[in-house]
Amino acid sequence: MYQYPTPAATLYLNPLEHGGKQFIRIWHRPDRRISRRLRESGAAKYSKTYKCHVAHRTPQAIERLHQAFQGVALVDTRYLNRPRRLRPDLGATVKGESRQAEPLGKLPDLPVVRLQPLLHGGKEVLQVSFAFDREIYPRLKDCGACAWLPEERCFALGTGSGEIHRLLDCLEGTANVWLAGTVKVRDMAVMRRLWEQTYPKDIGYLTCPLDYLEKLQLLNYSMSTIRTYHSLLVRFLNAHREQGLEAVKAFASEDINRYHRAMVQSQAYSFSLVNQSINAVKFYYQRVLGRHGLDLTQVERPEKAERLPTVLSKQEVTCILSATGNLKHRCLLQLLYAGGLRIGEVINLRITDVQSGRNLLLIRGGKGKKDRTTLLSKRLLESLRAYYREYRPKVWLFEGPQGGQYTADSIRHVFNACLSKSGVERKATPHSLRHSFATHLLEQGTNLRYIQTLLGHKSSKTTEIYTHITSHGLEGIVSPLDNL
Repeated sequence: MYQYPTPAATLYLNPLEHGGKQFIRIWHRPDRRISRRLRESGAAKYSKTYKCHVAHRTPQAIERLHQAFQGVALVDTRYLNRPRRLRPDLGATVKGESRQAEPLGKLPDLPVVRLQPLLHGGKEVLQVSFAFDREIYPRLKDCGACAWLPEERCFALGTGSGEIHRLLDCLEGTANVWLAGTVKVRDMAVMRRLWEQTYPKDIGYLTCPLDYLEKLQLLNYSMSTIRTYHSLLVRFLNAHREQGLEAVKAFASEDINRYHRAMVQSQAYSFSLVNQSINAVKFYYQRVLGRHGLDLTQVERPEKAERLPTVLSKQEVTCILSATGNLKHRCLLQLLYAGGLRIGEVINLRITDVQSGRNLLLIRGGKGKKDRTTLLSKRLLESLRAYYREYRPKVWLFEGPQGGQYTADSIRHVFNACLSKSGVERKATPHSLRHSFATHLLEQGTNLRYIQTLLGHKSSKTTEIYTHITSHGLEGIVSPLDNL
């Protein structure tokens, strides 16, 4: 007479995810009858990858297993729908309470109208570019701030500051006006209005003093630095808007110190941003207001953490550069690595800056407004020639679909897409390719002084950080543990 197996004969169903799909992993104690039934029933298939039988995770598959093992073994589904076990994270930070609310809000996002240079009738004008919008078009048509050019089929306006002010008046509350990187504005009143158009101008709002921006411009600060200082000073002023501008002008060093101490304790801002804010506020009191009696040395500065930069291995760089079939994108990434360039330097490259006869790249107006030359790889030159034949850029080496300079956000998007596709499981940014360029040169035995020149570093101390992350010379050092 046939004897049923003991209750210990059980088929356990466990969840399994493979290729983004849900399956059932089947586990049982060694039992020939169960193994034979799994093979003969067709309710599951053996996986060489997972060394067990698997089935699709569907109600029909579970029902077939119940029917196939009726009287042979119990089918236990207790683990199949068990909630995923929560694992502890790597760490948590308990943040301090911010002593003040964020002083600057932001208006809802609006459509963007972009101004870029256009040569019309031998005269330079500003072309008004925008995605068609039922509100923007009639405003531009009726406000008189710009004119319609039939041949170019676009709106345009002159390069005078008054015309830009009229355009901003026309589009206020309907669209935000952006400038192409090639538009150079000398009137800081225009720049102030452009930079502050996203802030809500509620009661008591304090705008950035115009003499502050003009002083920065007079001292030849870069437009990037002026914009950063502007935003940080506006934040500082509006954090104390209830006291009024005259009271803010009379602040002591302890008032400035208290504001920045609150920024540090909130842990919502990097040490670099806090230091920039201190510099911006000090410039206002010292260079604009002439508060020479204010002891600005008492303003506390947070100590910056000395972190090593992210460096990719040569194999990881190869994977990232090979992750795109787009020739333009591949040339962009190759430039970042082959010449150790910053994003802004790639954007500002003109066609004439590729000096193939000397195997050099000319970098104009790099960080600190310094010109320099860097390496032009032979492999990169071949890629750039193929790119030029296909895309035919007119002025800039890399241009957007509608012409004009490529944008920094586009380069970041290209890099992140290639990083994700490459399978390199590390956090990295486009600037990591510049760090990797310097480190790999050092590992090849290149003199640190030459690397400093290629990177455009003002101080050799900046370049010396790569000596802390290179593996050059470490191969011959034996750990004392290996000699025990």
